Amino acid sequence: MEITVRVNGEQVVRDVEPRLLLTHFLRDELRLTGTHWGCDTTNCGACVVRLDGSPVKSCTVLAVMADGASVDTVEGLAHGAELDPVQEGFVTCHGLQCGFCTPGMLMTSRALLDRDPDPSPQAIREAISGQVCRCTGYENIVRAVRWAAEKETAEETAEKEASKEEVTP
Repeated sequence: MEITVRVNGEQVVRDVEPRLLLTHFLRDELRLTGTHWGCDTTNCGACVVRLDGSPVKSCTVLAVMADGASVDTVEGLAHGAELDPVQEGFVTCHGLQCGFCTPGMLMTSRALLDRDPDPSPQAIREAISGQVCRCTGYENIVRAVRWAAEKETAEETAEKEASKEEVTP
């Protein structure tokens, strides 16, 4: 079955078997191996990608279900050499250890910040509650997401101030 999917902003057309999982499509067909394949049961969350902006566990989504949709993977978070604030937060606040859950955590966190630019620690914990991290204890992950939220707020405030200065004679 032929599908057309926009992956990280680029249109992809492929012929796939109807039973192919999205995670295998991304990893095996497109060689985007940042999406980790863990449990195949939606328990671990390592395979989270954004499908039309919403986080989904790609181990239980068929590739044909993404036909006509937009899929964002962890490879698409950075803008060239510039890391996404969520990625920066994970580095700065030590939000990762072994790294297996990290792609799913990053994608879930990015989706959260897109919906709620100033989430409380409780909202962050709820958003990542479908993710399993066996290493960090989650505290540094919550701290990393808050760091990213604060950075984005500070950047927006600085941009607004700069635009006011440009307008004022």
